[in-house]
Amino acid sequence: MDKGYVDLKYAKLDTDRERRTGFPEVVFCSRKTDEALVEIYRKLVERDGRAFGTRASAEQADLIRKEFPGAEYDPVSRLLKVEAQRTDGTGQTGEKTDVIKQAGKTKLPYAVVCSAGTADLPVAEEAAGTMEFFGVRVERLYDVGVSGIHRLLDREELLQGAAVVVAVAGMEGALASVIGGLVSCPVVAVPTSVGYGAAFEGLSALLTMINSCANGISVVNIDNGYGAGYIAAAICRQIERFLKS
Repeated sequence: MDKGYVDLKYAKLDTDRERRTGFPEVVFCSRKTDEALVEIYRKLVERDGRAFGTRASAEQADLIRKEFPGAEYDPVSRLLKVEAQRTDGTGQTGEKTDVIKQAGKTKLPYAVVCSAGTADLPVAEEAAGTMEFFGVRVERLYDVGVSGIHRLLDREELLQGAAVVVAVAGMEGALASVIGGLVSCPVVAVPTSVGYGAAFEGLSALLTMINSCANGISVVNIDNGYGAGYIAAAICRQIERFLKS
């Protein structure tokens, strides 16, 4: 009888999660032993044909590549993924990449990820990479913080056409409020630990975002790019379901 999970003693892999929520279980790689990480990836790939992990180190990526030579690791976002391969001999990744390409040619919803500065890229790329793994088309607007607001306003049309915007910012975290006043879609705000002094490793940005007077803003925890990407992907999927119904 399928219990909906695989018991590895040290972990219980939730194999029923995608049926319940539409998204598969994702691996938090940090602090896992080498043996546990490899076995978890192996079980997920055996069952689902793919696996996705966050906060992986370069050493962990090397371990997974030995097991799965086609595994992809991004050292900026620290995302580590194994995706299903085509059976046509092209060696290219399959279904999810095709969905993203299709979305770019149709009226399917897209998400925009904005970062205030280049120091916020690790968190922004974690959000963007998460959405892309889940099959969402992503547009990136980086280094468009409030110290040069004209850079953001120059892409206002792209922002207003989005289904959801992820706003990633450290220091005082004002970017989310500015975007919230420009768009009609939900804004997922991500405070980052970028900053110094009274920024308090992201606490200042978190408080600014929580206390925003702009409407339509929700806030995730400090540096939680994955959480923001998940929420944004869920919003895009709900819109796709409505459009197809």
